[in-house]
Amino acid sequence: MKLTARTILITGGSSGIGLELAGQLIARSNVVIVTGRHDGALEAAKRRFPGLQAFRSDASAAEDIHALHDTLIARFPELDTLINNAGIMRIVKLAEERPLDDVTREIDIDLNGPIRMVQRFLPHLLSRPDALIVNVSSGLAFVPFPISPIYSAAKAGLRAYTRCLRVQLEGTNVTVVELAPPLTETPLFSTEFKDRMKGEKGMPVDVLVRRSIAAIEDGKTEIRPGPSNILKIASRVAPETMLGQLSKVGRS
Repeated sequence: MKLTARTILITGGSSGIGLELAGQLIARSNVVIVTGRHDGALEAAKRRFPGLQAFRSDASAAEDIHALHDTLIARFPELDTLINNAGIMRIVKLAEERPLDDVTREIDIDLNGPIRMVQRFLPHLLSRPDALIVNVSSGLAFVPFPISPIYSAAKAGLRAYTRCLRVQLEGTNVTVVELAPPLTETPLFSTEFKDRMKGEKGMPVDVLVRRSIAAIEDGKTEIRPGPSNILKIASRVAPETMLGQLSKVGRS
């Protein structure tokens, strides 16, 4: 599958991995549409990449997804690629008081968001001759990160959902890919987790995206760049040892 001359929707595309994907895919002569929750970030993304299409939409809000679908199918009927990248990751101390609608925020965005996006856009993608869905999970889908328990649960759930989706769509025109990035140098890495991750080095985001695009074009449906592949192997051969190692990272 070539990632050229396609019409591509990237959720959470105004920063981090999503923005880098947008830039590299535009450079490959694709029409690229990104979504995000903040107008300022979307405008900055359009200034950085002329030709980028940007729409304000919250991946956790069903009404936003319905509105986005109707707008995009009317304006971009050639849409054939959905990249579910929108996500948040937080440090959550489970013994501390937290509102119930807040504690599951990662589930709403990182898991429910992609499921709802696929559910809404799948009928259209099934009508396209060569469609693609990419769900961005995480290396932490294989081994959880104790200081980010809700994020870890959401990404493990997204991995399971993606595998089921791939099986159910076998024999159709829709290819389903899981991209599980390792620790990556993005704004998240340099903000909330900056102090917790001292001494840890993430994969450069441009390298991650280049490798991921190449892997998709090579026909891979499960992409585990660098340390993510190590986490998958460790989850099978030494899961408790790896969990113990991750429990030491970021410990206050």
